[in-house]
This record gives sequence, structure tokens and C-alpha cells, in this order.
Amino acid sequence: MLPDGSAQAVPAGTRPIDVAKSISPRLAADAIVARVNGELFDLTRPLEKDAKLEILTTKNPEALQVYRHSTAHLLAAAVLELFPETKLGIGPPTDTGFYYDFQRDAKFTPEDLEKIEERMRELQAKNLPFERTLTPKAEGLQKYQDDWMKRELIEERAGDVFSEYTLGPDFIDFCRGPHVPSTEKLKAFKLLSIAGAYWKGDEHNPQLQRIYGTAFFTRKELDEYLVRLEEAKKRDHRKLGQELDLFSIQELAGPGLIFFHPKGGAIRKVIEDWMRNEYLKRGYSLVYTPHIARSDLWKTSGHYNFYSENMFTRMKLDDGEYQLKPMNCPFHILIYRDRLRSYRDLPVRLGELGTVYRYERSGVMHGLLRVRGFTQDDAHIFCTPDQIENEVVDCLQFAIDTLNTYGFTQYEAELSTWDGGASGKYDGAPEQWELAEKALHRATDRLNMKVKVSPDEAAFYGPKIDVKLVDAIGRLWQLSTVQFDFTLPRRFGLEYIGEDGKSHQPLMVHRALYGSIERFFGILIEHYAGAFPVWLAPVQAAVLPITDRQSEYARQVYQKLFDAGFRVQLDDRNEKVNLKIREAQLQKIPYMLVIGDREAQSGQVAVRNRKHGDQGAVSLDEFVKRLSDLVDSKSLEE
Repeated sequence: MLPDGSAQAVPAGTRPIDVAKSISPRLAADAIVARVNGELFDLTRPLEKDAKLEILTTKNPEALQVYRHSTAHLLAAAVLELFPETKLGIGPPTDTGFYYDFQRDAKFTPEDLEKIEERMRELQAKNLPFERTLTPKAEGLQKYQDDWMKRELIEERAGDVFSEYTLGPDFIDFCRGPHVPSTEKLKAFKLLSIAGAYWKGDEHNPQLQRIYGTAFFTRKELDEYLVRLEEAKKRDHRKLGQELDLFSIQELAGPGLIFFHPKGGAIRKVIEDWMRNEYLKRGYSLVYTPHIARSDLWKTSGHYNFYSENMFTRMKLDDGEYQLKPMNCPFHILIYRDRLRSYRDLPVRLGELGTVYRYERSGVMHGLLRVRGFTQDDAHIFCTPDQIENEVVDCLQFAIDTLNTYGFTQYEAELSTWDGGASGKYDGAPEQWELAEKALHRATDRLNMKVKVSPDEAAFYGPKIDVKLVDAIGRLWQLSTVQFDFTLPRRFGLEYIGEDGKSHQPLMVHRALYGSIERFFGILIEHYAGAFPVWLAPVQAAVLPITDRQSEYARQVYQKLFDAGFRVQLDDRNEKVNLKIREAQLQKIPYMLVIGDREAQSGQVAVRNRKHGDQGAVSLDEFVKRLSDLVDSKSLEE
């Protein structure tokens, strides 16, 4: 049976590619892989029984994953031809391409990468078939007795009989597949980089060498991606963070711990002040909580047992065992629980910019985006069932307002639900899940928010909505989250006295909008390529006297701007003004105020904008008003 409902009778052993040819030569030419009774199949794998068949083409995302997986095999085949002593790890597709892990004593070099890619093209041109073979497990273990990684994979993943794929006469690899029919399909690929990687991501295992690459169906798509990749490199927050003197990671202090320099600190203050002000406007109460707590707290919350591998080592003090906090939620719960609450007190909204600490392995940390110590804009809402829908609406509107304020106009939302209780892995009663999921659905409907539903992707303690922003070059970033929690209110015995005079358990919502200050800061750097809008810029204006004769007036200009609350810099060095302008431009300062004799005599400033160049001379009062308007409106324009 075909997707359109029609049926086609074919002999047993017919291949999906043969069915595609019988329907249309164009379909056969575009075909990448088949779906047979819901399972992905090689186009050349014989059909053995009645089945529902779908031919997946270049228009299908799943086909792209197969295409990239096949390109990873092509990479492995090329490596073995050039460096036959190499042992193969795994080579999966990714959202942006593929990688393959190798064990080899000598280090791969950029020159090796060029040779490998050239050999890949030579193999691709031979139109080598990907052929599936079946191997008994015992035979496979014997065959790979000198290849510890393949033996380990076969022992863990293989059934009594497992599949392998050959690529030409000389390459074979244990793999579940499926793959494209032949290398003729693989027309647009590029190797990108080399990195270290632990076997299975475990730092206790041997370190391998990982080669990253990408692949697309057409050269045009590949070229467009490579252009975006180059743009992303220019925007790399680690590079810009150093060039603009925003933050550093100090080896002596340890990886994953961020030092905000004065300029970075200035931006961070603006970000934090905006969020705290919004908390107060929207009915949140600001709280501050400790950085450590007794292990008994984490035992009550469940983190001691279920999250211990992500927590720092326990500290023995004279009055017991303590741990650094990985989460703020238990602390906010203790504040809620500190006194008896009535339904009239609810909702209780507690917000904090609280610093937490999580043990990230050394191989996964990445600049500001993945760190060991970070500050979350964390809030927890305790409310009644009747209040929950409005609270979720307000949280989502807050998330959208946050995105818009910082210049993000596009986003994607994902609603993660449970499996109906089938697996037993989720906490909470069915009626709680029904209430929560309906509240999330209704909230998104009320805001006309397009949302993708992801079944069986909820947290074990409740459903959630994640909001992912789209940045200036089209990349998705996980940002805001709104999460229900059925577990912690029960574990801590939270209550409120209802209208009926009886005790009830409140509903609890976790809510973070920046995600973390560090990660959000990194995203902002890359989104704006370091050229922050005026209201966020660490230095909003630089005062540049041309000669010493204007120094006194330049100091007056500086002082007036400083007193008006602007972040201003005076560059009165004995250097040529063109050098001062160039350096201010490199530091991406929005406005440069050049002061010569004419400006000093007339009480004006010659305004230069980092984007638009010279804008002429204006009175100092006029410039102060212009800057005030841009800052007060949080304008993205200059």
C-alpha cells in the first residue's frame, strides 16, 4: 500500500527503488530512502511481505539524516584508505551535518583533512554501492576481535544477527543503517574540523579524534550553509568577548567559571536591572537565597540521588554535610513554606537572579554557553488550579516581551507532554497532567502562539513549554522555559488553606526567561556581532578631543554625559584623532564625539556614528536628548 491509499501488487523480493521507478522516473531519481511500515529501509532492501511503503525524497528531513549518515561512512572509508592503521568508532548524523570518531596514534592535521576530503570525492565518483549484509553475532565478534570499539558496540547493541554495510570491495562497518543506494547520491559535502572526543562521551574512556563535516542535497544549500558558518565564526562570542574586553575564563581559577570584566559587567547590570524591574512591575517578589545548603535539603528535593552526578563534591563542615546549589527551586519552596498560606495569598511569585553551580565535564564546556557557575533569572509561582491558566499566559507573554525588548522578533515554541502514564517514568497523577497540559494548550491559544507538540518529551515532574529564539543569522537558541512541577510540592509538603477551610497542595511552576545570564549574554554577543544597541552598549559614547587645546571642554562634555547617566569614555591621549576614531570603531562604540576648536567655541559636538559615519555638529544638549531617547525607548536603531 502506498501513502495515497492505493495498493500495488509486486512479487516478494521487489525493492522499494523498483516501486519508485514504476511510479515515476523523477521519483526514483529524487529517492533517498524508504519507509516501510513506519521503519526506514534501504531503497535496495527487498520487501518480504505486505507493507505500507513511502518513498522519501530530498524534501524529507529524515532523508537528509540518512544522506548525512551515508556521508559519514564515506568519510570513514576514505580515512581507512589513507590511514589503514585507524580504528573506527561511531559516525552518526547531526542537525547540521555528521561526524566520525577515530582512534589513531598520530594526530590528524588540517592538511590530512584536505587529503581525506579529496579521497572522499574520488570514492564518490566511483558510484560505489552501499550494500547491507547480515552477520551472526558470534561471527561478528570473532571478525572484530582486534577492534575493541566494534566488539563493544556489537556486544551492547547487536541481536543474534546484525547488519553491516559495505562500501565498495574494501570497506565494511557494523551499522543498523539505512543508507542511500550508492555514493552517486552524495554530491555536496565538506569536512570542517577536527576535535577530541571521549569514547561514548565518558571522560574515563580513551580519547578519540573526531572529524566533523556537513552535507546537503545540493551545492547551493552547502554553499549557503558555509557562508552562514563563516558569519558565525565572525560572531563567535569567545573571540568577540576577548577583543571587546567583556569577559574571560581564567585557567588559574578553573574552566567554566566566568569573570565579567568592567565592560561586560556594565552590560550585565543593564540586563539584570531590566529583569528585576520587570519582576516588580509584574507582581513578583524579589528574594535572595544562599549558595550552599545542607545535603538534607537536596535529599528532600531528590537532587541528592537523582542529580548527584551534576552536583559538586559534598563539603563536610562541623555541623553536617553541605553542597553547592545546582537549582534555586528548593530555596524558594522553603520561603513559601516558612508560613501558613491562605488561598487569598495566592498566587505567590518569587523571583531571583540566583547563581547555581553544576558539574559539567571538561569536554563539554563552551565559553558562556555551557559553564559550571551561572546565574539564572529563576522564578517560581505557587497558585491554585483556578489561577494556573492566567499565570501561564502571563509567563509566556513575559517571555515574548523579553525577546522583543532585546531585538529577537522570531521564535519557535515547543510543548512537551507525557505518554499518558504508559511507561511509568512520569511523576504525578493523570488528573494533574490533564489539568497542566490543558492549561498550557489554552494559554498558547489565547496568545495565538504557534507551538509544536512533542509527545513523551516532558520532564518527569511535569509538562513544559520551551521557547527558542531565532538570531540574526537564523540559528535557533534554547531560551525561555515554563515548567509544571508535581513532585516538589509533594516532597516538601506544601499547602495552602482553601476557601473550604481545608488544606490543599498548590500548583507550582518553574519559569526562566533568560535561561541564564551567561548564556543569554553569549547569545546577545553573537546576535549583534558585538555591536550592541545603544541602550545595552558598555560604552555608549566616546569623547575625542583633537588636540590638547580642547581637553577642558572635552572633560565638560564627558562630565555632562556621565551626570546624565550615560556610559561614556574620554580619550584625551596625545594621539591623532583618526587613531582614536579607529580604535573606538573597533570597540564598536555607538557614538564618537569629535571635538575641535570650532566645537569647543560653539558648545557643540561633531557626532560620528559607528554605522552611518559623520552626522554633523549639534549642540551638546541636542545630543544628550538624542541619546536619552534611544536609551529610554530601548531602540535598536541609531
